Amino acid sequence: MAFAVIIAIIFIPPPPVTAQNRSTPAKVKPKKPIRVFYGLASFYANKFQGRRTANGEIFNQQKMTCACNVLPLGTWVKVTNLRNGRSAIVKINDRIHPRMNRVVDLSKMAAEKLNFVSRGITKVKVEVIGKKKSQ
Repeated sequence: MAFAVIIAIIFIPPPPVTAQNRSTPAKVKPKKPIRVFYGLASFYANKFQGRRTANGEIFNQQKMTCACNVLPLGTWVKVTNLRNGRSAIVKINDRIHPRMNRVVDLSKMAAEKLNFVSRGITKVKVEVIGKKKSQ
């Protein structure tokens, strides 16, 4: 009788491997690293109100937009004021003058949200969200 039990254990096939009982982890697509920039931010002067931006939109101080020379037009970024921790999500729709040493130039609405209008310039962290606004 013991001999039959041993033979049965040896000859019983193992259960098929499925995604639920697999011992090795499934292949996960690695996340794309987030691009982050640190530097100075300023905000647009009122004289640009109503003018055309680099991507053809009409500039409006009351929209959440910015100018940037490093990233493509149409990219959404999260800009964080490093002095107070406030952040805003803005769309890049313009370019900055090449001699200007700023990371971004924000609309007045975005600057108010980051609370630096009275200072004029602030240190910021810029994180790329992507071509579509996710938040």
